[in-house]
Amino acid sequence: MTLDTLVRYERTLAGLERKGRRRALAPQHGVDFTSNDYLALARSPRLKAAIAAAIDQGVPVGAGGSRLLRGNHPEHEALEAEAAEFFGTERTLFFGSGYAANVALFSTLPQRDDIIVHDELIHASAHEGIAASKAPRVAVRHNDVDAFADAIRRWRDAGGTGHPWIAVESLYSMDGDRAPLAEIAALADRHDGFLVIDEAHATGVFGPGGRGFSASLEDRENIVVLHTCGKALGVSGALLGANAILCDYLVNRARGFIYSTAPSPLTAAAVREALRILADEPQRRAAIDELRAFANEALATTLGIEGSGSQILPVKIGDNARAVRIAAHLRAEGFDIRAIRPPTVPEGTARLRIAITLNVDRSAIAEMLERLRIAMAEEQP
Repeated sequence: MTLDTLVRYERTLAGLERKGRRRALAPQHGVDFTSNDYLALARSPRLKAAIAAAIDQGVPVGAGGSRLLRGNHPEHEALEAEAAEFFGTERTLFFGSGYAANVALFSTLPQRDDIIVHDELIHASAHEGIAASKAPRVAVRHNDVDAFADAIRRWRDAGGTGHPWIAVESLYSMDGDRAPLAEIAALADRHDGFLVIDEAHATGVFGPGGRGFSASLEDRENIVVLHTCGKALGVSGALLGANAILCDYLVNRARGFIYSTAPSPLTAAAVREALRILADEPQRRAAIDELRAFANEALATTLGIEGSGSQILPVKIGDNARAVRIAAHLRAEGFDIRAIRPPTVPEGTARLRIAITLNVDRSAIAEMLERLRIAMAEEQP
């Protein structure tokens, strides 16, 4: 192999550079306004103690194999049973990541004669799973219930005979806005369909006891819900909640589940403790509620930008290079904020994604927004 064989990769990287879209890894630096550690559990003493206790009890670091080949540890089964009870679903399956769970469910559950109708802004992992599905797929306008209904109607009129699978996020990761879950669930019912709800950014923060926006829906046979464990729960992995038949089908047919080494049993032990913390420490949710309200109001007051209402506050810049410059300005001031650019968000909507977590307080939020106001004025388009 010669260096000439790498030219095509260099050209692609150079093209990304010209468009202001080249990415690079950057270390954690400054006050956290970027992470999804919404309840500040990632460094929780209780999680550390739970892992230490599990190690003392002989729980291994690695599973040693897939869940079907000796990798099925009692910690996995205990977590899945406790999570099913916590979230009010018939069964849960534990995956190594939300990405892996989304790819597994969308590539496996919808059948060839079904259709997948998804919100245009769903996560990249869902797109990946949908692309691997045998079912046809249609993207519809963001949060437009009528657009979902029209897509299903057109499919039926064209001879569609299976079941529609409707895919949404309950709280969108880049815009921080909510899906109209009640209306979409009713639509799934009317069309004998399934509804897949990704609760990644709502789990632990919203709903009774931190169970997410889908809390009242999870006991229904046509609802599949994904709760990621690496955001508000402070660990990693994902819990997929569904009817027991659907879960058993995934165990038997989902290649990403069958052929992957099982998640670390220590991670499962930590997630179990995170669920207990949600139950034992409701003051964390009360605190993030208060900070969220303050941040949304301060965003409007300081920058004249209407907040999303959630803990995710997008500040749309538009131009990729300007977004990068403003983010760099803020990091230099001691605030860890990153620029989000296409293809993660649509063309022309590059933004700063500000995340409000319990790792900050009111004074940090106020100071950050003032510094942001100055940076936006200095870094003109």
